[in-house]
Amino acid sequence: MFKNLNPSALGITGHQSEIIELALTYGFAGMELNIVEFAARAKSKGTDYARRLIQSANIRIGTFALPLEWDADDESFQNELKELPEYAGYAAELGCTHATTVLAPAGDTRPYHENFEFHRHRFRDVCAALEPSGVRLAVGFQAAEYLRRDRAFQFIHDLDALSLLVNMVAAPNMGLLLDIWDVVACGGSLESVRKIPAQQIVAVQVADMPADVSLADLDEKSRLLPGGENGQIDVAGFLAILRDADYDGPVTLKPSRSVFQSRRRDVIVKQAGEALEKVLHPPKPAVADQLELSAASE
Repeated sequence: MFKNLNPSALGITGHQSEIIELALTYGFAGMELNIVEFAARAKSKGTDYARRLIQSANIRIGTFALPLEWDADDESFQNELKELPEYAGYAAELGCTHATTVLAPAGDTRPYHENFEFHRHRFRDVCAALEPSGVRLAVGFQAAEYLRRDRAFQFIHDLDALSLLVNMVAAPNMGLLLDIWDVVACGGSLESVRKIPAQQIVAVQVADMPADVSLADLDEKSRLLPGGENGQIDVAGFLAILRDADYDGPVTLKPSRSVFQSRRRDVIVKQAGEALEKVLHPPKPAVADQLELSAASE
């Protein structure tokens, strides 16, 4: 597993060189790439020019957001689908094989079964376009109840339903964008993650949630930095399970932007990097603590 910086998730922007410098300065081994901007740069100035900063910095491209509106009308979808293999090819040249997207948990257009079939067919086509370049599609869900209120039709908002969709699409390059916060928000646990076939997990996102807020009351500000004192999620425990399952992909922090008190990019990325480090490589208990725990278990 490696620390992956997603600038947009932290609410920061900047030139590619600035983002790369921030990532490397604060301990990130990878970063998310805006594949549309990269492709435009490659077309106008050549691929070698477009990737020179990334290669010289020796930083991994961990993920890129799927550059396609899969919920659009048929004509728009087909037009964008034709461009997808080119985007996937650019990503593959950079060593990036993880495209990500997230489902809407409710809507006003299609009932559940109809919507399920719609997504099954659309994702089958998307995966077919990505597969020649070796790119895998990571699909995530959103569990918070407030996102489904006042909508006509419910849709996938938990791990079991998403796993069913992935299995029904049956594309070898489709898997899960496993957001630990959403796993807990839908009532999941460490055991829920332990039961997932390791090969189905394509990308991972993390955040903590307040210990004093019920699952039904979670909102957009309930995504905290992991490793804090007021959280209720054992993020380090979840990541330990993934490590034991030999997951070696990107781990991306996705908190609410409200957790950052400063607007300075360097302060934000530093704080994010330190929070990820706490749960990816938690400090081992002191020898005295280990002896005490051992004695208590006897």
